[in-house]
Amino acid sequence: RQLLEAKEAVERQRKQLKKRQSDKGDAIDAEQGAQEEDILIQDEIYKSRLASIKREEESILRERDRYEIDKGRLIREMKRIRDEDGSRFNNFQILNNRYALLNLLGKGGFSEVYKAYDLVDHRYVACKLHGLNAQWSEEKKQSYIRHAIREYNIHKTLVHHNIVRLWDIFEIDQNTFCTVLEYCSGKDLDAVLKATPVLPEKEARIIIVQIFQGLVYLNKRSQKIIHYDLKPGNVLFDELGVAKVTDFGLSKIVEDDVGSQGMELTSQGAGTYWYLPPECFELSKIPLISSKVDVWSAGVLFYQMLFGRRPFGHDQTQERILREDTIIKARKVEFPSRPTVSNEAKDLIRRCLTYNQAERPDVLTIAQDPYLTYSKK
Repeated sequence: RQLLEAKEAVERQRKQLKKRQSDKGDAIDAEQGAQEEDILIQDEIYKSRLASIKREEESILRERDRYEIDKGRLIREMKRIRDEDGSRFNNFQILNNRYALLNLLGKGGFSEVYKAYDLVDHRYVACKLHGLNAQWSEEKKQSYIRHAIREYNIHKTLVHHNIVRLWDIFEIDQNTFCTVLEYCSGKDLDAVLKATPVLPEKEARIIIVQIFQGLVYLNKRSQKIIHYDLKPGNVLFDELGVAKVTDFGLSKIVEDDVGSQGMELTSQGAGTYWYLPPECFELSKIPLISSKVDVWSAGVLFYQMLFGRRPFGHDQTQERILREDTIIKARKVEFPSRPTVSNEAKDLIRRCLTYNQAERPDVLTIAQDPYLTYSKK
């Protein structure tokens, strides 16, 4: 506010100075020259002061942004501490005579994730504790366990440097079981984008390249896997900055007899709507899906890293996206004028976000895009 007042005062003085300059009478030449120099010097002083005020304003704005990021981090940490205080696993238990629980990393709908130390293999791991609601019917509990075992069976066979490893699974009690995952000490992409909403293209590119390398691995197996839930929270980083895809809770195994069109989508309504393609919102019939779902999601992720917002329904709730058919109407992707992004990156995004599923490339096709390959120049 003080800066604003100072700026207005200086601008008023400059206007008066300009008026004085235009009102100059027929003073004698020597006097006029001296007056003109005075006016020019005074104007330079004002311009210099305005430039200084602008720098101060920019500095204050940068500081405010930093405080906002700190505030967000503190709120998340307070939530984590509150969740840890309310957890029944917060007393450093040793699970399965092997995993020493340390601190809570995060909490989801039905699960908590703890950092733990593996006393057998002498390494840090992440223990995901799945709690079944005691009030659930036996049928619902069995369904949840079936789902989790299915996820485990998909995930345990995956060995690739861009996919989080799953090491172990065991029961804790009648209502709780644990899956043990590779520990990634870096942030997830969601936390990275909260701290730095727009990433430089060079950084965004190497992240999307690694995500596609993980997806290519999933699609070169004899039993192909559609991840189906690619979003910033499901991309983790290890201490060296290697990106790893995690959370195979909604994954689909593509059976061998599925035609080129893809397989039936059996879990309609699941997933995170900002990152799902139009075919997943087909309500008139059961949609056929393929790895092209993951291609669309990766395109949304890449766009978000480059421009600091999602291409479709950015500020809408999941419920509103559904109600207003936001993704079904997402026929063409628009790019902001800033920041400046290469045409190659935009072309890749356009290909990923091809509206018509039949025309959209699948994972193995788009992975051949020159933008996703590095070669020595």
